[in-house]
Amino acid sequence: MSKTLTVTLSDAEIRRHADSDIRDLRDAREPAFRFRYKQDRTRGSWYLVHDSKWNKIANYPEVNTKAVLGALPAVRARIVGEPGATPALGTWHTTGQLLEWFDERMSKDRSLSEKRKATAHSVMTKHLIPRLGDLPLASVSKSEIDKRLMWPLQAELSLEYVRLIFRLLALAFKQAAKLDLITKNGMSTIRFGDFSKAKINPKAARLRDGQVEGLLSQFGEHFTLFPSEAMLALMMLCHGTRVSETRLASWRDISLEYQLWHIPAQNTKTRTELSLPLTEQVCSLLKRYHRAQLASGYGGVYLFPSKRGSPIGDSQALAIFTRLGAGQWTSHDLRKVARTAWVDLGVDYLIGELLLNHAMGRNVQTYIHTQVEAGKRDALEKWHAWLDARGFTAIHAVAEPLNGVSLNSLEAGYSAASSPSTDKP
Repeated sequence: MSKTLTVTLSDAEIRRHADSDIRDLRDAREPAFRFRYKQDRTRGSWYLVHDSKWNKIANYPEVNTKAVLGALPAVRARIVGEPGATPALGTWHTTGQLLEWFDERMSKDRSLSEKRKATAHSVMTKHLIPRLGDLPLASVSKSEIDKRLMWPLQAELSLEYVRLIFRLLALAFKQAAKLDLITKNGMSTIRFGDFSKAKINPKAARLRDGQVEGLLSQFGEHFTLFPSEAMLALMMLCHGTRVSETRLASWRDISLEYQLWHIPAQNTKTRTELSLPLTEQVCSLLKRYHRAQLASGYGGVYLFPSKRGSPIGDSQALAIFTRLGAGQWTSHDLRKVARTAWVDLGVDYLIGELLLNHAMGRNVQTYIHTQVEAGKRDALEKWHAWLDARGFTAIHAVAEPLNGVSLNSLEAGYSAASSPSTDKP
């Protein structure tokens, strides 16, 4: 078998001549592009001929005709411009293969929160893979990303969410290139600004300080019927914590003796542990809440347990704030109104950022740890006094002794809470 046939190469042409005695297929559009059958005629190899040398690119059917044609310009450039460089394509040939790898990698990354993993997986499976899955890696370009992804998405989704999707795509390519899993990062020169110059404004706050009095009245009434729901909102309002950090709280992370709430690193978005001072008001509130838990028959470790015994999940927390906010505000608005009030109360900017547990530089973190714990307590005492003047007293001042439950049973030792919790949500 020594025959060579010139055709317009395609998977169909390869199958059509599989039962013949043709050895090589030459592409009519790219004469240097060849396909050679193996002994098993359902299989073969792709070659690019340069200076009489047959440079093997990949195997068929592992890499189909469309994928090889898409990669051909990059392969030719590598053969001509980088003598000695391998012309073979990498293990991945499509963007979908890269994205599936990155999705699995993120799912096993212990440094990421479960919420972030879930968000990334949703973006991958609902947007990126369906729209870019069959795009050859060698064909990634601004025009292709715009046509397949950015322009269709901006017609359906908020620009802020489209930016999140774009950033995840760029991150996947960057990580693959860093590990030498792809020969070229097609996203390296593509920026979000290439597709949209529209300014993305922060979401407007839907709670103002003038609404806090009504909010506290609502929480006070809700506490008598649904103490866990009201307590979740109150802890967020009092400390400016994120909903994920708050819903995972356990009693062993709270010390009434030292008046501290320890949030382990694995429960925070920044993966940085957070220590929050507990004011007298919040300590009283915690005592009242613990009494309510005991009265309901719960004596477990979590402040906000689900029926399964673990902390409530994101969807359950979302449902709580859907009921409380009634479409007028969200859980994040509690964090915003607290931050705004701290500014109005003259709280130092750095203290405010610390309380919110925003990402800080290593040197700043060291300085904070040794210098400003007192500043955090002073800030929260001012804030809770401000809340008292608007009705907070009516919620926490009704606390009673815990019917024989000792202070120690509430704590389970703050020293134990100082190390990361081993409980999984």
